[in-house]
Amino acid sequence: MMAWLQVWMKGLMASLALSYFAVIAQDNQLQGVTAERQHSGDIVKKESHPVLHRQKRAWVWNNLYVEEEKPAPIPYKIGQLESTLTAGVKKFEIDGDGANTIFTVDQKGDLFVTRSLDREKQARYNLTAKMYDGNGKLIENSGDFAVHVTDINDHSPVFPKQYNGSIVERSEIGTKVVEVIATDADDPTTANAELKYTLIDGHTLYENVPAFEIDSTGMISCKINTLDRETKSQYVVVVQAQDMRGMKSGSTATTSVTITITDTNDNVAYFTDRTYELHVPENRKLNEKIGTLKLEDRDEIQNKEPLLTIQSDYNKIFNFVLSPNKDGNLILRQPLDYETRNTYTFDVYVRENFMKLSFPADNLNSASTTAQVTIRVLDVDEPPVFTLPIYNFTVVEEQVVNKIGIVTATDPDKIKKSIRYSIIDEDCPISINPSTGQLSALRKLDREQKAKHTFEVEAQEEPSGLSSRVKVNIIVDDINDHPPELDVGDIFVCEKDNTNTVIGILKAADKDDQRATFTFKLASPSSNFSIRDYGNSTAAIVVKRGPFSLEDPNDYSMDVHISDGELNSVTKLAIKSCQCDARRTPTHCKAGARRMGVSVHALIAILLCILTILVIVILFVMRKRYQKDSLASMKNSGEIHEQLVTYDEEGGGEMDTNGYDVSILTSACNDGSLLRHPDHHPHPSLYAMVQKPHHHTQPTACKGDMAAMIEVKKDEADHDRDGFPYDTLHIYGYEGPESLAGSLSSLESSSTGSNLDYDFLNEWGPRFRALAELYGVDGSDYYNHY
Repeated sequence: MMAWLQVWMKGLMASLALSYFAVIAQDNQLQGVTAERQHSGDIVKKESHPVLHRQKRAWVWNNLYVEEEKPAPIPYKIGQLESTLTAGVKKFEIDGDGANTIFTVDQKGDLFVTRSLDREKQARYNLTAKMYDGNGKLIENSGDFAVHVTDINDHSPVFPKQYNGSIVERSEIGTKVVEVIATDADDPTTANAELKYTLIDGHTLYENVPAFEIDSTGMISCKINTLDRETKSQYVVVVQAQDMRGMKSGSTATTSVTITITDTNDNVAYFTDRTYELHVPENRKLNEKIGTLKLEDRDEIQNKEPLLTIQSDYNKIFNFVLSPNKDGNLILRQPLDYETRNTYTFDVYVRENFMKLSFPADNLNSASTTAQVTIRVLDVDEPPVFTLPIYNFTVVEEQVVNKIGIVTATDPDKIKKSIRYSIIDEDCPISINPSTGQLSALRKLDREQKAKHTFEVEAQEEPSGLSSRVKVNIIVDDINDHPPELDVGDIFVCEKDNTNTVIGILKAADKDDQRATFTFKLASPSSNFSIRDYGNSTAAIVVKRGPFSLEDPNDYSMDVHISDGELNSVTKLAIKSCQCDARRTPTHCKAGARRMGVSVHALIAILLCILTILVIVILFVMRKRYQKDSLASMKNSGEIHEQLVTYDEEGGGEMDTNGYDVSILTSACNDGSLLRHPDHHPHPSLYAMVQKPHHHTQPTACKGDMAAMIEVKKDEADHDRDGFPYDTLHIYGYEGPESLAGSLSSLESSSTGSNLDYDFLNEWGPRFRALAELYGVDGSDYYNHY
């Protein structure tokens, strides 16, 4: 220590020697100033211009040390501020971290600490010091120094979190598990913060051997290679951290660490039982589970990899499929039949998938890997079974076939029940014998309407037992039952076509399925055309005599006879006559029908239209006749009347018009024909019976305007059969209170038997003269007159 101080003092003296001189440059002029040793009162020389100084440092210390957590009931000295400069009286000032609060200085330069310090809060305090003489002049400028707080072991280790780890079973020695780290707030450069880790819990033993260890960094690792999850799957170890490098005086902290042993495939699966017995109904569907063989495996489910096999004689009937729990589900691959075999006994085997086996299995020699399985087949009432999965039969069309084929089903049970057959489709043209299953045709089948009939036959055990269905196809074979039909486009002949000119090619078609060869010939002689049959179901129309003319009023046609070897047909073929160019391309043709025949459907449509029109005409005639008969009956009833209204009568404010059945006025006609009696002899009309008082001086009235009008109306009614003869006269029955003439009603007058004289009406003018004549006529005279 003393040697270090000596070296430090020599360095300090050398630095002071170098600070004696200074070079000052000002206003581009080089001035040399010789540095001389300054006295204590001449530290700073005032210049009129800025001057660069290199001051000799006189402080003789840099660092001070204070122990943390040291009590300070009264300030205690930690050092002294010293300078090589001499002065009579000195005064010291400090500045910086904690100056004049935590740290104080007296006139002697002694530095004191006033309180207890905590290194973990602040480990270093940076201060500066100045020294003045008795006159207050600065002797020594700012000197930097530091107060270091030395550490003591006042903090214990701390584990900042909970640690957990895992390791695979059977791991090698030294396999790292988890690193545990503790912290200590003390100075890490000292032993106060140097930690030592140890495992102190006895549960880390495996078969009396420690299973884990920890190094100086806190890394926990595996110490053995025989960890077995199936024996112990979890360990809880206690880790201790101690500072002071593990010395007894050091502080300690502990934490628990949970270590999980993860699984690996190190065990084989085995059967829990040596024998298994399963009962399976004989109608169990294929590829369905019929039972489960439970397997035991000490490994976890993800490491359970069993391989199951069946004795070779039975692996075609049964099979294994692993369940979600890796047990063996027994699957049925072939149908069972109680009547054929009701018991199966075979061996099954299980082994591990060694490709995925990490280590030799612990239970390889003790596991039961073979078991015996017995299957008991249970009898079930089964539905009838058809001899074929689908039936196909053939029927010739247009024939009623009584024996098409037989559909057969049997009862698979030991007790053979009788079977009854039926067809599901009610509209099927095929019937079936309910006892024998014989199929028969109900009617003739037409291949052109339907070439294939498909239906289902149901077989049911009697009485009301189980049933099953089967599909049946009836194929209708074709026969030659359709005559050939002409298949040709428009045929035309040119005016300049000469003999042997081919004007068209004939073809034919047949609705039958069988291919046929058609032959063509003329059904009747033709003076203009002939047919040349090529023998390949085609023929040519050849001009027999030409040329032709569009002016010819006759249309050209020919009757074509077609034969397919069995059936024949005759078609009238219309041939148009045209004007053609040099290439025999028609430019103008005379209109003509392509074929003269009409189809059956067209004829039926035409007949229906004609019938509808006839029915409408008959209904119309009957309606007209009914109307005329009604009119005739109305005339004979005597209630036919005409509404005759005159509006040119003079009157003084007529207020109303009354309608009367004036059949009495019909007497104004000559013979009163509308009111004739049934004996057909003329009788006086009611109108003629209305008489006025006898006045010998009054002349007999003759037919006036009213009688003439009634005659005209009667004549119209007699000759117009479509008209409705109304012979009712509307007259004024009451003239109203404003009229001075009073009532002029003839009916009212006649009904009262009044003997009034109506001659005064002649004085009223010509319009009333007709009334005077009518009412002035004597009854006997009027009757004789008519």
